[in-house]
Amino acid sequence: MALYSYYKEDNSLRKKIINYFSYFFLIVGSFLLFWAFYPIISFEIYSQTFLSKDFKTPVIFNEINQSIKNGLVLGSFNVFSNNLSDFTNVNLWFPSIVKNKVNKDNFFVKQYFLSIPKLNIKDAVVLVGGDDLSKSLIHYLPKTMPGELGNVAIFGHSTLPQLYKPHDYKSIFTFLPSLQKGDKIFIKVEDVVYQYEVFEMFVVLPSEISVLNQKLDASYLTLITCVPPGTYWKRLVVKAKLIPFNFDDN
Repeated sequence: MALYSYYKEDNSLRKKIINYFSYFFLIVGSFLLFWAFYPIISFEIYSQTFLSKDFKTPVIFNEINQSIKNGLVLGSFNVFSNNLSDFTNVNLWFPSIVKNKVNKDNFFVKQYFLSIPKLNIKDAVVLVGGDDLSKSLIHYLPKTMPGELGNVAIFGHSTLPQLYKPHDYKSIFTFLPSLQKGDKIFIKVEDVVYQYEVFEMFVVLPSEISVLNQKLDASYLTLITCVPPGTYWKRLVVKAKLIPFNFDDN
């Protein structure tokens, strides 16, 4: 049996270069993972810590179950579901109401404009009854128009904050979670401007469709986007209510 063994350390330039590259790629890989997942993790912490405490999700679960039984739910809403792959199509965001119940020709206004000063969104196009979120915001399943009694639901795309482009409709609602109670939203329909004030914000699952219900005691605006940022797992719902217009806020 050998009493001693000798190991010759490889100090060649080739070995050093390989070691340096290994450390470099390890650092870069760790940075990219942090870059991609930090917005998702931070939003989950924020929503669980603040939104779930400050706001109560107004979801009527028996309505959800009945909608599923009636076949109104589009897909399983599993993150691996094949029919949820293209989220520029607004019809994949929530359970779908039978399309022939909504006739866009009944509305005189085909599009209008949305502005949110806090998010630097100015005169973004809202298409009434459209379906392509890569080209505009969408007034989803229109039943009422801005200024009328009822609920106007507007959908907008979002992405990771690092990929945000202010004039790209595929990322326009990325910073929607930063809105707070009292923030103003402006809707311009032709020459008329309506002022809404945010009063509630919460997160729901895609199956929780009662957020789209009509409520006729006032004029409501509901802004919806996918969260956490860069995913389509849940929906952020921002509720606002029509208030008297203040020219100093515009």
